[in-house]
Amino acid sequence: MPTETPVKKTSPKTARDGKSSKSSGLQKPLQPSKELAMVIGSEHRSRGEVVSKVWDYIKTHNLQNPENRREILADDKLRKVFGKDKVTMFEMNKHLAQHLT
Repeated sequence: MPTETPVKKTSPKTARDGKSSKSSGLQKPLQPSKELAMVIGSEHRSRGEVVSKVWDYIKTHNLQNPENRREILADDKLRKVFGKDKVTMFEMNKHLAQHLT
């Protein structure tokens, strides 16, 4: 009796190239907290979009420390998100992550 070679089926989660078609962690839409929504709006956004919107806000309101451009000087809205008066650009993402669900 001849044996047939099984046809490999792709799962619905996998595209033809073998990569997952699901959103990655950076592209998954997340809900901002009410504090963060005051800065970027209340729409669901990916982490990348959130960071981009926060940087737009920082640049529009001239909130970078002129002596050390890596520091962000928080205004009233950002102070509610960051929990302090100034943060570095490197620790900003840690604070933003606490406001995304």
